[in-house]
Amino acid sequence: MATATKKSSKIRLQPLGERIVVQREESEQTTAGGIVLPDSAQEKPARGTVVAVGSGKLLDDGSRAACQLKAGEKVLFSSYAGETVEIDDVEYLLMREDDVLAVIE
Repeated sequence: MATATKKSSKIRLQPLGERIVVQREESEQTTAGGIVLPDSAQEKPARGTVVAVGSGKLLDDGSRAACQLKAGEKVLFSSYAGETVEIDDVEYLLMREDDVLAVIE
């Protein structure tokens, strides 16, 4: 089980249950034609890197199903997935494992 930390920070973010922490990739600053986009016109990418995973989904019989994702994997997720959390000026998404659509290999 991994935890999200920043080297200079003492704050640790450990997701519970079936939740994961994802760091979103940076959005494109320019278009293919070279036009610089202001922050308000940039779309937030729906891909990122898994930073930490929880202990897994609680099943009906009381046991836990292991999380299918691992820290360090690159994933695609829905645009409106998760809650945004900012720690030491770094933005993370806290979301359910089910919000991940695919793993990028």
